[in-house]
Amino acid sequence: MSGEDLPKRLSDIISRPNVSEAVILSTCNRTEVYAYAERFHGAYQDIRNFISEASGLAPETFSDHLYAHYDDDAVRHLFEVSAGVRSAVVGETEILGQVRTAWESAMAESASAGALNLLFRQALEVGKLARTNTGISRSITSASQAAVAMAADRLGSLEGKVVLLRGAGQMAEGTAIALQSAGVASVTVANRTTSHAEELASKVGAAAVPLEDFGVALVGADVLLTSTGATEPVLIADDLEMLSRLREGRPLLIVDLAVPRDVDPAASEVEGVELLDMADIGAFVQRGLDDRRGEVEAVQEIVGAEVDRYRSQSSARGVAPLVSGLRTHADEIRVAELSRFANRLDGLDAEQLEAVEALTKGIVAKLLHQPTVEVKDAAGTARGDRLAESLRALFDL
Repeated sequence: MSGEDLPKRLSDIISRPNVSEAVILSTCNRTEVYAYAERFHGAYQDIRNFISEASGLAPETFSDHLYAHYDDDAVRHLFEVSAGVRSAVVGETEILGQVRTAWESAMAESASAGALNLLFRQALEVGKLARTNTGISRSITSASQAAVAMAADRLGSLEGKVVLLRGAGQMAEGTAIALQSAGVASVTVANRTTSHAEELASKVGAAAVPLEDFGVALVGADVLLTSTGATEPVLIADDLEMLSRLREGRPLLIVDLAVPRDVDPAASEVEGVELLDMADIGAFVQRGLDDRRGEVEAVQEIVGAEVDRYRSQSSARGVAPLVSGLRTHADEIRVAELSRFANRLDGLDAEQLEAVEALTKGIVAKLLHQPTVEVKDAAGTARGDRLAESLRALFDL
């Protein structure tokens, strides 16, 4: 889901009956909805319908590709995403910025409030903690870096190669930066919005061309790296068939970093064209992951501890209004009883009435002291949950 329509999507999803807060996270290989809801099944239906309407697809066409987590499992999943262990390129650093942007966008639209703000604030802390305290981000740390490294691996080297970038977003910028140290002969950027292509080109010392000149630029390129936000392929096999004839047999390596794909998979059948996508990038990175296997385990330990900390903080946050409600309920009973005996207290002077007020308040405070201390101290544990539920049931809170 693009940044342009994200505000509308956020407004749409939190208007659903079972979703009170939501953050939409879109990355190079996933779109996830994090929601705060009272009823799991109702919220799941709301989110599935939202995805169906946003994509224009019937639920049954994508239901097999959905996954759902709730409570601690949802917290753990987000922490793992933020830490980079759920990325196509394990340990990549771009995801942390994407999580932050998704959260900030939700806050700007009032879609994320108390519950999800607490969750996403800690998710960013977990991401930083994992990268500071482990070697999870050592070596290749982004899909764009991996794409450049894989292209160099396939061609032996990128030295002296002519490279064409299609797209000018965050992924394209990361790719352009990675290309700066690859020894390429030239880099050219083409984008739907020419000014965006020119802006990126100026940052990395590349050239920019209008999108209508993309085909001409591709005829002279050795490598195409494409990462647009299009929802349909921007390059089909028939286009490449025609361009292949103009290239006179020169091979072309295409690395498609977009999800959904920018390039029609049938393009791989065009003579002289080699097409690689995010699955190939993941496989390439996997080959170099063995030396970081222990780092993933170290990150999982951090995530486990942080899930426990989040649960404790979240439970303590939930206990505060419960304790406040209990004290308010008790004080309402105290005031009602004083009112009921008002006629009998008419003969008391101001000092005596003040003493009665202090006495009744003191009794209520002493009676509630131990229960509130116990439930606060046990917050975040199974015992704390039982105590909190007992207070709610006993005092009808």
